[in-house]
Amino acid sequence: MTVLAETFPVLPEIHLQAGRDKRARQGHPWVFSNEIEMDAAAKALAPGRLVKLIDASQRSLGIATFNPHPLIAGRILVRDSGAIIDVDFISARLRAALAVREALYTVPYYRLVHAEADGLPGLIIDRFGDILVVQVNTAGMERLSDILTTSLQNVLSPKTIFFRNDSAVRNLEGLPLEIRSVGDILEGPIEVIENGGVFQADPREGQKTGWFYDQRDNRAFVAALSRDKRVADFYSYTGGFAVIAALGGAREVHAFDRSQIALDFAARAAAANGVSNRFSSTRGDAFQLLHGFVEARERYDVVVVDPPAFVKSKKDYQAGIRGYRKLFRLAAQIVAPGGHLFAASCSHHVNPSSFSEAVRRALANTGRSGRILRSAGAAPDHPVHPFLPETGYLKGQMIQLD
Repeated sequence: MTVLAETFPVLPEIHLQAGRDKRARQGHPWVFSNEIEMDAAAKALAPGRLVKLIDASQRSLGIATFNPHPLIAGRILVRDSGAIIDVDFISARLRAALAVREALYTVPYYRLVHAEADGLPGLIIDRFGDILVVQVNTAGMERLSDILTTSLQNVLSPKTIFFRNDSAVRNLEGLPLEIRSVGDILEGPIEVIENGGVFQADPREGQKTGWFYDQRDNRAFVAALSRDKRVADFYSYTGGFAVIAALGGAREVHAFDRSQIALDFAARAAAANGVSNRFSSTRGDAFQLLHGFVEARERYDVVVVDPPAFVKSKKDYQAGIRGYRKLFRLAAQIVAPGGHLFAASCSHHVNPSSFSEAVRRALANTGRSGRILRSAGAAPDHPVHPFLPETGYLKGQMIQLD
């Protein structure tokens, strides 16, 4: 389709301050409000507007979405200032993301778009066969939602596009929280296929998009170490680690979570995969359960602790780090000699070195040592933007303990 450029409005220009444009010129996709000449014209722009970014030497940095209110004011979409942001543009980005995933996986169950790392800032899309679960987290992507919907229909022809726009980060962008569907209405849980297992997820009620594809490879690694072992999965959610471990030949697996609904999903997954006879679940708080197991001298051969983010903002950092140390210390105490501990953090405010230090401190406090067998982040359908380490939020270590 050929579209005349003059049919599109002239984009307003946003200028960066002298001496504060180097990061953006070198490839970083974000521009902060304190780097911008935030004059009256800039402040008056509607949140989410497309703009041309201009550096202090009057050189173009490309086209960005702009919101004058949050700290991250500009998110660069393309370095070509002559590009037209339309259905063809978004469709091309989607096809590129799709090509990456189709090279990685043989079944259509994966994260299709991982925000800036796939050139679509503020956008998350998880694919469940012919169902797409979408999170739009910025004002810029919100203004492009209609174009996005059309592009998704053109590229993938999904049965349902489910917008799970209820993330707290939307509050920072001044966006309302909403849940809506395009296409067929989701009437119940949907199927997930991962690592040869069959699971169920509920994007309507579950956490995030209903499933955590990011731990796919770590689950497979845990399963490979679980044959004939006794496995404990804390913060089990819908049983990803526990059920895959059972499929890997674990002698028995125990799932622990505060949500009975999540544990019921895990039990259904165990039944669907034919491992119910080796699966059990207990509802409860992980810290309380671990305290009890430590006192009872309970031991497991493989222990997984995959908690939600303890550090959701910088002000939570110290308390969150203490929480991780305590959790990992308790978990290490119930690992049998020669057994394995998989510890994880999904807090992007906790960098890899801080995470590693939390694990080390936990082991030191238990008087145990061992060896790290694997240090890993998210599966490759969650790519990391080379200038934005925050997109590599997940940290995990598999440790064999003496």
